[in-house]
Amino acid sequence: MRTKLFHIVLSAFFLTIGLPKVQAQELQNKTLQVSPEKPADSLIINKESFFTLQDTLVQDTLKTAKKPTLLEDKIKYKAEKYTKIDQKKKLITLYDQAELYYQDIELKAGIIIMDYEKSEVYAGRIKDSSGVYTQIPVFKQGTNLIEPDSIRFNFKTKKALIWNTRTEQGEFRVKAEITKKENDSVYFLKGARFTTSKDVDNPEYYFYTDKIKLVPQKKVITGFTNMVIANVPTPIAIPFAFFPMTEESSSGIIIPTFQDTRKQGYSLQNGGYYLALSDYYDLAILGDYYTNGSYGLRFQSSYALKYRFSGGFNLRFENIIQSERGFPDYSRAKNYNIQWMHTQDAKSNPTSRFSASVNLGSSTFFQQSLNQNNIGSNLINNLSSSVSYSKTFNTVPQVNMSLSATHNQNTGTEEINMTLPTLQASVDRIFPFASKDGPKKGIIKNINFQYNLRGEYRINTTDSLFFKPEMFDTAKAGMQHTIPLSTNFKVFKHFSVTANANYNEVWSLKTIDKEFDSEINKVVTTEVSGFDSYRTYNFGSNIGTTIYGTFNFGDTKKIQAIRHVMRPSVSHNYAPSFEQYYDTYAIDASGDMAQYTRFDGGIFGQPSSSYANSLGFSLSNTFEAKVTEKDSTKLEPRKVMLLNQLNFSTSYNMAVDSLQWAPVRLSGGTLLFKDKMNVNFAATLDPYAINAAGRRIDRFNIDNGGSLFRMTSANMTANYSFSSAGKKESKKKNVQGALNGGREDDLFGTNTDLSDRRASQFDDDEEEEEEITTFYNSKTPWDFTLAYSLTYSNSTRESTITGNSIMFSGNIDVTPRWKVGISSGYDFVQKGVTFTQFRFERDLLSWRMDFNWSPYGDTAQWGFFIGIKSSVLSDLKYDKRSLPDRKLR
Repeated sequence: MRTKLFHIVLSAFFLTIGLPKVQAQELQNKTLQVSPEKPADSLIINKESFFTLQDTLVQDTLKTAKKPTLLEDKIKYKAEKYTKIDQKKKLITLYDQAELYYQDIELKAGIIIMDYEKSEVYAGRIKDSSGVYTQIPVFKQGTNLIEPDSIRFNFKTKKALIWNTRTEQGEFRVKAEITKKENDSVYFLKGARFTTSKDVDNPEYYFYTDKIKLVPQKKVITGFTNMVIANVPTPIAIPFAFFPMTEESSSGIIIPTFQDTRKQGYSLQNGGYYLALSDYYDLAILGDYYTNGSYGLRFQSSYALKYRFSGGFNLRFENIIQSERGFPDYSRAKNYNIQWMHTQDAKSNPTSRFSASVNLGSSTFFQQSLNQNNIGSNLINNLSSSVSYSKTFNTVPQVNMSLSATHNQNTGTEEINMTLPTLQASVDRIFPFASKDGPKKGIIKNINFQYNLRGEYRINTTDSLFFKPEMFDTAKAGMQHTIPLSTNFKVFKHFSVTANANYNEVWSLKTIDKEFDSEINKVVTTEVSGFDSYRTYNFGSNIGTTIYGTFNFGDTKKIQAIRHVMRPSVSHNYAPSFEQYYDTYAIDASGDMAQYTRFDGGIFGQPSSSYANSLGFSLSNTFEAKVTEKDSTKLEPRKVMLLNQLNFSTSYNMAVDSLQWAPVRLSGGTLLFKDKMNVNFAATLDPYAINAAGRRIDRFNIDNGGSLFRMTSANMTANYSFSSAGKKESKKKNVQGALNGGREDDLFGTNTDLSDRRASQFDDDEEEEEEITTFYNSKTPWDFTLAYSLTYSNSTRESTITGNSIMFSGNIDVTPRWKVGISSGYDFVQKGVTFTQFRFERDLLSWRMDFNWSPYGDTAQWGFFIGIKSSVLSDLKYDKRSLPDRKLR
């Protein structure tokens, strides 16, 4: 009887709160518990229950009028411990891991109380067994997330009252004592502080204001705002502030940095305007101005199209004035630099590709620049560029085509070499005597040929004539066609033989003519414009094999075996004489004659007037050892490479009567210390002696009282990089330094772009930063890079070490947040310290402080910086530095 009565009451209750009959009947079958501590009108539903509350219309048979709708959508809720429904007070209480969902609103908290009559909900924290508040409310509406201590929210009006709000708006983290949610787009905050610190409850700094108007994802407007550092108010304050909070890029003013220099006076640097032109590209216009009249302009743009391409463009110009007009040390220089990087996504188009890496401009730009303090670029002597487009035609045979423009500039000699453009095309190998899918075995079936085309327009000029009409005066153009024909086969099972023939045809649009001018008593060379061509051919063959040898010392030895692999080869090359392309001219008034070719100085060389007939000899070696493992559990020995390569090569010229042997070229390399040290060496050994004038004579050196070979030159390089066990592999590379022509590592110092000082000098990966619980970190990560170079010269018995230097760089984390680095070296020939840079950095959580110092040489300077890491407050900084004293040329 009681059970039946209970089901009747329960059914009536579900219908009262708005559940349909079918759903009410289903819920009757669930396990319900009546709390003995509560009145009969209170129900506690176990944690498996998950309710959907909907404001439906219950049909009253006694009334024809319909009740107004209270809610616009379903409400879903659940709790971990219990859900209590109070029918009299119209309350639903959710306790422990409580969750409530309504339209685009998500609410999670320790306790949630919903008044479904007033359409209001209250959420707050709960205490754990130790009396500590846990499970703070998490309120999410759309993309806006708030984490307060407690919240009161009305479903119908969408208004809310929130205590101790915690929310993130862009890079800002905001906490307010009381927050009033007016509607979906406007919040009013009282007693608020906002910061970029990760810990909003205990930040290292924050801005305090009594009132804020917040429009999520759009803007923040504050009243009187005071900056607080380490809970100590500072004199830094503003009467009001406006912060745009859009997630999209927006245009705006870039605040300049004030500087004081000894040479140029006071200055404002890196000020300008940022243009957010679209979602795919932008533009920053920056400028510098100095009180002595110097100025600089920069245009920086980056662009990207997802899954297609990305890149950036920099155009920089500087007008640098030293001293005052009329003084003897007065000088003026106008320098520029153009950089362009373009990378195409490999998946965007498998048959065509476009790429660009451009770095050109004044040879003295990086040495004299007042803004781009790039030590790596200051030490380099070469600028290079390349722009290329390639296309593959999937025909049979396959055809490849590319069009490129290159630029190479020596900043020391200011000489510039360019190709505008270079056209290349090639047809894949064709096997005329082999079937399409059949095997290619034997001398006949392996016969194949190709077709290659190369056309160039080459310019050789200087820095002073660059971008002027005179740079084209010495330009050369030509086209080269080559058809290589080859085959390969085996003899005596172990010897591989290759035979080849090459046809070469060169087209030229400019030739020369030489004749003796009796009036000026001088040979005159005249350029002749017009199409001309020559054709050459040559033959070659090569035979080689591979020899394996193993020296076994026993399985019980430390070194069990050494394996030696030799690859000897002998080659023969023959080319006939092409004297038909040579003419004679008088070299003086007496009528003495000399030969010349009208194709002399061509970009693809010139035909030879003598035949060539030579034998080439080469021998390559590798040495590998099997070493017993120290770990006895490992059964297989460990392979260790002793010498990656040890090569010997020389040739014998059968077309001449003297000095037939060419010098022996020796080269080798190996990896040591678990492949961390790379060692390479090379030497040139000449079998012939030299006379008193230093010229080679047709007499072997051993017959002249010397050794079998005379070492004329040698060089060795060694690079060693190692780090502590806890040091992660460096991910950050000096991209800007490499683009400028320097190195990607810090061997020549780090690249410091003064237009953006927020970047760390070290490998600063905040995402992988571990939590620091003590001031002293038992793990002290460090890394060290060493480079050594030695060059020896003895071509004329001078026996001189022309180069002998060592460079090194190291970084160490002295404490978890203190980093120290140094780059330096020593030149043993010049007997002096090379470029030296000291780096210090302190991670101040939301702030960063660094100091770098170069004490020696023409680049002696120092710089100090402290500022906020976040881009939204990047203008809040102190930046002080000195400039190197240097003379403009």
